[in-house]
Amino acid sequence: MTREYAEGFTKLLNPIAPFITEEIWEKLGHDKTIANEEWPTYDDEKLVDVIKEIAVQVNGKVRATIQISVEDDEQTIKEAAMECENVQKHIADKEIVKVIVIKGKIVNIVVK
Repeated sequence: MTREYAEGFTKLLNPIAPFITEEIWEKLGHDKTIANEEWPTYDDEKLVDVIKEIAVQVNGKVRATIQISVEDDEQTIKEAAMECENVQKHIADKEIVKVIVIKGKIVNIVVK
Protein backbone atom coordinates (compact mmCIF):
# COMPACT_ATOMS: atom_id res chain seq x y z
CA MET A 1 0.00 0.00 0.00
CA THR A 2 1.43 3.35 -0.99
CA ARG A 3 1.52 6.33 1.33
CA GLU A 4 -0.76 8.28 -1.04
CA TYR A 5 -3.32 5.46 -0.96
CA ALA A 6 -3.15 5.24 2.85
CA GLU A 7 -3.68 8.98 3.24
CA GLY A 8 -6.63 9.01 0.82
CA PHE A 9 -8.25 6.03 2.50
CA THR A 10 -7.78 7.63 5.93
CA LYS A 11 -9.45 10.84 4.72
CA LEU A 12 -12.44 8.87 3.40
CA LEU A 13 -12.78 6.86 6.59
CA ASN A 14 -12.54 9.92 8.87
CA PRO A 15 -16.27 10.82 8.99
CA ILE A 16 -17.12 7.25 10.04
CA ALA A 17 -14.28 6.59 12.49
CA PRO A 18 -12.74 9.93 13.46
CA PHE A 19 -10.79 8.78 16.52
CA ILE A 20 -8.87 5.97 14.84
CA THR A 21 -8.24 7.99 11.67
CA GLU A 22 -6.73 10.82 13.72
CA GLU A 23 -4.32 8.27 15.21
CA ILE A 24 -3.47 6.87 11.78
CA TRP A 25 -3.01 10.39 10.40
CA GLU A 26 -0.56 11.14 13.20
CA LYS A 27 1.34 7.86 12.55
CA LEU A 28 1.64 8.90 8.89
CA GLY A 29 3.65 11.88 10.08
CA HIS A 30 1.16 14.75 10.01
CA ASP A 31 1.10 17.38 12.75
CA LYS A 32 -2.29 18.97 12.07
CA THR A 33 -5.72 17.36 12.37
CA ILE A 34 -7.16 15.36 9.49
CA ALA A 35 -10.51 17.16 9.83
CA ASN A 36 -9.12 20.28 8.10
CA GLU A 37 -7.66 18.38 5.12
CA GLU A 38 -9.16 18.53 1.64
CA TRP A 39 -11.36 15.68 0.48
CA PRO A 40 -9.54 13.30 -1.91
CA THR A 41 -10.02 13.84 -5.64
CA TYR A 42 -10.03 11.28 -8.41
CA ASP A 43 -8.07 10.98 -11.63
CA ASP A 44 -10.15 10.30 -14.78
CA GLU A 45 -7.26 8.45 -16.41
CA LYS A 46 -7.21 5.85 -13.64
CA LEU A 47 -10.89 5.04 -14.19
CA VAL A 48 -10.30 3.70 -17.71
CA ASP A 49 -9.87 -0.06 -18.09
CA VAL A 50 -6.73 -0.95 -20.00
CA ILE A 51 -6.97 -4.72 -19.47
CA LYS A 52 -10.11 -6.80 -19.88
CA GLU A 53 -10.81 -10.43 -19.14
CA ILE A 54 -12.80 -12.16 -21.87
CA ALA A 55 -14.13 -15.68 -22.31
CA VAL A 56 -12.92 -18.14 -24.93
CA GLN A 57 -15.53 -20.62 -26.14
CA VAL A 58 -15.13 -23.76 -28.20
CA ASN A 59 -18.42 -24.72 -29.87
CA GLY A 60 -20.35 -22.49 -27.47
CA LYS A 61 -18.84 -23.80 -24.23
CA VAL A 62 -16.48 -21.63 -22.18
CA ARG A 63 -13.09 -23.33 -22.08
CA ALA A 64 -10.86 -20.50 -20.86
CA THR A 65 -10.58 -16.83 -20.05
CA ILE A 66 -7.83 -14.53 -21.28
CA GLN A 67 -6.70 -11.07 -20.32
CA ILE A 68 -6.24 -8.69 -23.21
CA SER A 69 -5.41 -5.04 -23.67
CA VAL A 70 -8.32 -2.93 -24.89
CA GLU A 71 -6.05 -1.79 -27.74
CA ASP A 72 -5.32 -5.33 -29.04
CA ASP A 73 -6.43 -6.10 -32.58
CA GLU A 74 -8.46 -9.18 -33.58
CA GLN A 75 -5.42 -11.16 -34.71
CA THR A 76 -3.64 -10.70 -31.37
CA ILE A 77 -6.80 -11.74 -29.51
CA LYS A 78 -7.17 -14.86 -31.70
CA GLU A 79 -3.55 -15.85 -31.06
CA ALA A 80 -3.95 -15.41 -27.30
CA ALA A 81 -7.11 -17.53 -27.36
CA MET A 82 -5.46 -20.30 -29.35
CA GLU A 83 -2.50 -20.45 -26.93
CA CYS A 84 -4.67 -21.46 -23.96
CA GLU A 85 -3.94 -25.02 -22.90
CA ASN A 86 -7.59 -26.00 -22.37
CA VAL A 87 -8.57 -24.54 -25.74
CA GLN A 88 -5.79 -26.44 -27.49
CA LYS A 89 -7.01 -29.65 -25.87
CA HIS A 90 -10.53 -29.11 -27.25
CA ILE A 91 -9.47 -28.15 -30.78
CA ALA A 92 -6.75 -30.78 -31.19
CA ASP A 93 -7.26 -33.06 -34.23
CA LYS A 94 -10.31 -31.03 -35.28
CA GLU A 95 -10.94 -28.71 -38.18
CA ILE A 96 -11.42 -25.07 -37.22
CA VAL A 97 -14.44 -23.86 -39.18
CA LYS A 98 -14.60 -20.30 -37.90
CA VAL A 99 -13.15 -18.02 -35.24
CA ILE A 100 -15.48 -15.25 -34.13
CA VAL A 101 -13.98 -12.38 -32.17
CA ILE A 102 -16.23 -9.80 -30.56
CA LYS A 103 -13.62 -7.32 -29.41
CA GLY A 104 -13.62 -6.79 -25.66
CA LYS A 105 -16.34 -9.41 -25.09
CA ILE A 106 -15.70 -12.97 -26.27
CA VAL A 107 -13.87 -15.30 -28.64
CA ASN A 108 -15.83 -18.23 -30.07
CA ILE A 109 -14.07 -21.03 -31.95
CA VAL A 110 -16.24 -23.31 -34.07
CA VAL A 111 -14.74 -26.74 -34.81
CA LYS A 112 -15.85 -29.96 -36.53
